[in-house]
Amino acid sequence: MSTAVETTAPSQAKVDTLTINEIFYSIQGESTFAGQPCIFVRLTGCDLRCTYCDTEYAFYEGKRRSIEDILAEVATHPCRLVEVTGGEPLLQKRVHTLMSRLCDAGYTVLLETSGAHDIAPIDSRVHRIMDLKCPTSGECARNRLENLPHLGPRDEVKFVIGSEEDYLWARAQVLAGIPGWADRVETILFSPVFGKITPLDLANRLLADALPRVRMQLQMHKLIWEPNRRGV
Repeated sequence: MSTAVETTAPSQAKVDTLTINEIFYSIQGESTFAGQPCIFVRLTGCDLRCTYCDTEYAFYEGKRRSIEDILAEVATHPCRLVEVTGGEPLLQKRVHTLMSRLCDAGYTVLLETSGAHDIAPIDSRVHRIMDLKCPTSGECARNRLENLPHLGPRDEVKFVIGSEEDYLWARAQVLAGIPGWADRVETILFSPVFGKITPLDLANRLLADALPRVRMQLQMHKLIWEPNRRGV
């Protein structure tokens, strides 16, 4: 009596995907890399609602794309600097795979993150640009202070300043972090909320206080192009 042998076809290999809002090539407008050509990979989704947010379209818009597809599009641009941004990119766990693959391919990789999520698992080759949310953002309570001990010389911390209250709060955080995280990071960025306070006001405060390690930054892309334009 013959016995039938049951066979199972091998399952299709799992494909890593991310929900991507947009990928574009532009001038880096912020951080110590400002002014350089940069490829931006913007992920969909954010769990914060900052009062000054200028990328609300990234909260929900996007489509699933494989990591291989993302890497292939990045490779079409004549540039070796890539920023992974959002939204909040750390909400999608496979972003770690993407960042490591980009590093493996020889790119300089920047990560823009709100600071509300754990930065410890991020590939050590990535330059982490982490916000500390000021009071008028409406999300100050979401700052994950456990991230501060993980900051190192490759990292940058950004304060987005929208009021006098924000400036005083940010100044206190910097001074409280010296010695400590504020001495370890690459630089500390104070950035005015576009249209809320003037660059001159912030510049005068920084000149008067001479805060150590602090660099003023403007959103260069909003000065080059129309401030609400996407893809720049």
